[in-house]
Amino acid sequence: MKISFFIIQYYMQTIGILLARSTYYQTIGFDLYEGLRSGLNHLGKSDIRIISENIGFGADKQQCYRSAERLLLEENASVVIAYIGHRMAQLLRPLFLAANKMLIVLDAGANLPHEWPTCPNIFYHSLHNSLGASLAAKKAINDGYKSAGMVTGYYDGGYLHTYSIAKGFEENGGEIFFNHATGYKSEDFTIEPLKNHLEQFPDCALLSLFSGDFVQWYFEGIQKSFKEQNLPIYLPPFGFEEMMLADTEYPGDNIKGIAAWSKKIKSNENKIFIDAITSTGRTPNLFSLLSWESAEIAIKILDLIQEKNTTAQIASELHSFTFKSPRGKIYFDQKTNTSISPLYNAVLISNDEGKCEIKIESTANNVSEHFEKLINQDLNNSTSAWYNSYACI
Repeated sequence: MKISFFIIQYYMQTIGILLARSTYYQTIGFDLYEGLRSGLNHLGKSDIRIISENIGFGADKQQCYRSAERLLLEENASVVIAYIGHRMAQLLRPLFLAANKMLIVLDAGANLPHEWPTCPNIFYHSLHNSLGASLAAKKAINDGYKSAGMVTGYYDGGYLHTYSIAKGFEENGGEIFFNHATGYKSEDFTIEPLKNHLEQFPDCALLSLFSGDFVQWYFEGIQKSFKEQNLPIYLPPFGFEEMMLADTEYPGDNIKGIAAWSKKIKSNENKIFIDAITSTGRTPNLFSLLSWESAEIAIKILDLIQEKNTTAQIASELHSFTFKSPRGKIYFDQKTNTSISPLYNAVLISNDEGKCEIKIESTANNVSEHFEKLINQDLNNSTSAWYNSYACI
């Protein structure tokens, strides 16, 4: 009886997921897991096994490799989903090639690889923070700003979305006049140097890269030091993460940029997602969204496996695969195996309690063309030392 149960379990369709942890997005592992589970339930696939492995902050190469190997060998996962970056995904590439299994990388899009690798066994599902940063910089140019300062948190400044936002501003005719990186801990976090910078360069837009608690600290500092000055601040997608913004003091009337998703997007798909996650007692956010969408991709892969397709055939089918998600239509770029999704022009507004809310103004134009330009950028020897999954420290 025990053996029969093991055999049935072994041959059930199985999805593995590598879960990261974060000190300031403390629910990230639960959000990723629940997004996948709820997404599968919505698609009528509640009978699929989900096996999870913890990979810490996603920086330990051996831990990530061992965890992925266990899901493939011991749990016989046909598909593994992992919240990791490009660098870690490339370290796992030989393992998935040898196992002839598929890896779906849930990618914040905060880093830029020096080469955009394509492997039929690995597909990247992205929130496009770097692409959004570049578009936010272009928005500043379109608003008439030709000079800017770049302001980042200590952690966010270690990723190459810094290059993307600076390059996006400079390529469109702007000039970066100063940089300020804040401290890592709340007691070391200060924006005081901005006073001196803005006295020297008073007409600068602030190209700002923050996530998690850093967004709250940044806006609190802006409100205290520059009250009612309405400094022009431009943000990428993680600056518009609504779960954090809900507890963030509203700092001014001139904050805008690019959002990847919002609860305010009007669509049936978005309502279904929000209702499903809320019904579990969780707050919908970018992480549960990303894994909810990955359920659609995983099911497509499992169906293709059932049809006895080779890995190359599965990759080819995914290149023509599209689906409607809570943020709109999603499809894959054939050159990079990376998902392309809508991005949104957004501004911050104040709610009745003086906290931040997002207002979606429009859908960003020509996202795929901008992505094509992004992947062809020469990084000029710029590099990042971070292996961590983004927002995982």
